Amino acid sequence: MNLASIQAGDELRDLYRELILDHSRHPRNFGKLDDATHTAEGINPLCGDKLRLYLRVDEQQVADARFEGSGCAISVASASLLTEIVVGQPGEVALDFARDVIGRLTGATSPRPPAAELGKIQALDGVREFPTRVKCATLAWQALNSALNRQTTAATTE
Repeated sequence: MNLASIQAGDELRDLYRELILDHSRHPRNFGKLDDATHTAEGINPLCGDKLRLYLRVDEQQVADARFEGSGCAISVASASLLTEIVVGQPGEVALDFARDVIGRLTGATSPRPPAAELGKIQALDGVREFPTRVKCATLAWQALNSALNRQTTAATTE
């Protein structure tokens, strides 16, 4: 590996770090969605993160997504990114994203769709180096899975 590719990798990590900080400081789609058709609660007992995810699904497509709750910067940023990514997606595609993101971050599966299609969510890849933070990053995605599958128990990272 040459110096230029090391510097490019560092710059990319810095860019992703800034994206996480921006989403945690200024979360997108934060707040209750009054006309939600699907909701789920998510709890990370290890870190104390708690969130409620609200979705409005019209004709099997996610028309709107919001969340509220409290948590660490990674948890809030992940939920914020999730709401930007799933709006406009068919429910099945949103479920695929949830499975892929959780698998990607936990190392349980090979990344699918290809990283290029994941866009901003790649910003969370750095948490793989910190196993306790992976649960923070996957909490919202666990809640998405619960909401779209209409599970009544809280999604948990345990």
